[in-house]
Amino acid sequence: MQPAPGPQTGKILPFVPDETSWVARHVQDLPRSGIRDFFDLVQSMEGIVSLGIGEPGESTPWNIREQAIFALESGKTGYTSNLGLLRLRQAISRYMERLTGVCYDPEGEILVTVGVSEALDCALRAIINPGEQILYAEPSYVAYSPGVLLAHGVPVGIPTRFEDGFRLRAQAVAQRAKPGVKALLLNAPANPTGTMVDEEELEGIAAISAKNDWVVLADEIYAELTYEKRHRSIAGLPGMKERTVVLNGLSKAFAMTGFRLGWACGPTSLIAAMVKIHQYSMLCAPILSQEAGIEALEHGAAKVESMRRSYQRKRNYLWRSLTALGFPCHRPEGAFYLFPSIVPFGLSSQEFAFRLLREARVAVVPGSAFGPSGEGYLRCSFSPRMGDLEEAVGRMSRWMRANFRKGTSPATEN
Repeated sequence: MQPAPGPQTGKILPFVPDETSWVARHVQDLPRSGIRDFFDLVQSMEGIVSLGIGEPGESTPWNIREQAIFALESGKTGYTSNLGLLRLRQAISRYMERLTGVCYDPEGEILVTVGVSEALDCALRAIINPGEQILYAEPSYVAYSPGVLLAHGVPVGIPTRFEDGFRLRAQAVAQRAKPGVKALLLNAPANPTGTMVDEEELEGIAAISAKNDWVVLADEIYAELTYEKRHRSIAGLPGMKERTVVLNGLSKAFAMTGFRLGWACGPTSLIAAMVKIHQYSMLCAPILSQEAGIEALEHGAAKVESMRRSYQRKRNYLWRSLTALGFPCHRPEGAFYLFPSIVPFGLSSQEFAFRLLREARVAVVPGSAFGPSGEGYLRCSFSPRMGDLEEAVGRMSRWMRANFRKGTSPATEN
């Protein structure tokens, strides 16, 4: 486009583009992650004890790190198959059968991805036609609604309640079984609540999904981290393997967040559709991460169990501590988060979290980051080291005594 002459002088004025017009409308309207916004502020402050980001407090086990180093020194620096290394897919197949009781063919029913986030993105883009609805329980992981929107779908949150332990009920799912629904996105154990789905409810949800011919996207990244009972995958119920894509990976249970290695297991037709998206965007997961993943799945079970027991001890400590401070709070069944209520204290979740950060130097995540149903709550991770948890509890205790009477409105800010 040629620059236009000025209205009076006749001089050529530089063309100033409207940069916002270059951005797709559905991306322009997408809100930033409430977690990342909050932790941008945290990163600018010193002396913070963080119970915020959902990341294991321990480093990746040494044998897994050593395998990545060995692969690098051996010159394994090229591409792999779009599906991922066959040996890794075989290891995933064996691992998933032990974990869920479901056997997947490594030749066509498993796709290795760049973290579970990419697996979810590929699955959503593979199944959604514009305008189709995806159901999910709320409060929910922050990427669910934006992920659906980016795939031109319509996210439909199903509110869960504190009084019900934030459990997803089959009846609530059935009430939203209407034309236009394509899939149910099921996260169990759940982020941010740590809630699992009761056996009877899981069977009811499976029956509703089959009756309405839905796809089920089962986000099971926390499946290994359960405390009173074993996780049960909806894919293991009769007739559900054929309509379920199970998403899992190594970030949480194996403390491998930075390796960015996940996978999807599902029907051949859906995995093939996901590969089309994967091959034109990511091509393949990093080979060093895949080599480390083989080591993790073949020789990492003992360390996972050790970390799980550690999380259970830390869960019990933080749960007892927060309830003693006056926070109504369920003891989570899985994952590594507590989701205490702050309703008795008369502040919004944002106000409470920001005051706690500024005045006590403790970072938690406002519940509103997880959807409207999360307002009135905080997400507190018990994955950090015990010393950090104890320091956070001490700071919170002093701050609560200075600012609140148990069950009452806050004192005036200093």
